[in-house]
Amino acid sequence: MRRMETSSTAQIVDALTRAIVEHRLRPGTKLAEQKLADHFGVSRTLVRQALFQLSQNRLIRLEPARGAFVSTPSADEARQVFAVRRMLEVEMTRAFVRQATPATLRALREHLAQERQAVLRQDVPGRTELLGDFHVRMAELMGNRVLSDLLRDLISRCALITLMYQSSEAAADSCDEHAAIVKALAGRDEALAVRLMEEHLQHVEASLAFDRPRPANDLSLALS
Repeated sequence: MRRMETSSTAQIVDALTRAIVEHRLRPGTKLAEQKLADHFGVSRTLVRQALFQLSQNRLIRLEPARGAFVSTPSADEARQVFAVRRMLEVEMTRAFVRQATPATLRALREHLAQERQAVLRQDVPGRTELLGDFHVRMAELMGNRVLSDLLRDLISRCALITLMYQSSEAAADSCDEHAAIVKALAGRDEALAVRLMEEHLQHVEASLAFDRPRPANDLSLALS
């Protein structure tokens, strides 16, 4: 029974994620628990579990006494997040070059392999998570928990914008750029690694297209 509940929750999370990512649900749309429960044929308890998971990824926001709503991405917030990320990640890259080991480089290459597979599968939620986690993984491999927590929060703040507005081509480019960064790190080329990281973050920000067609706010239509 527990396994079935977990599966149902995962299906709801996946369906809502795709409806948001594929621009079928408008930012700000209310996600009524009972309507979702009726649509998926499950209890409101399972719906609540799914909505909580989505709130952890900032895809939706939970408001006391009001319910759940699709998050409203802000282009200005995304630009501010990328500005802070550049400040942090340039210095992180410098430090990583100086303390890189065969084990840490191998771990980054293993992460790259997962990224490539997600991009090839056109797994939009999966590739977005892995592409963001590459930067967190660098901090983790340096043993800097404070930095990894900061980066995880910063990346999650613009995750919805990346999910909604990054094209498949841009995602593949990001993966290739990660590979180039790892190659520079392995070669102990600090100047090149820093330049590639700066350019990579600029490219990701520049690739976000904010002129997509307006999605719907009809829940049943968006999930059909």
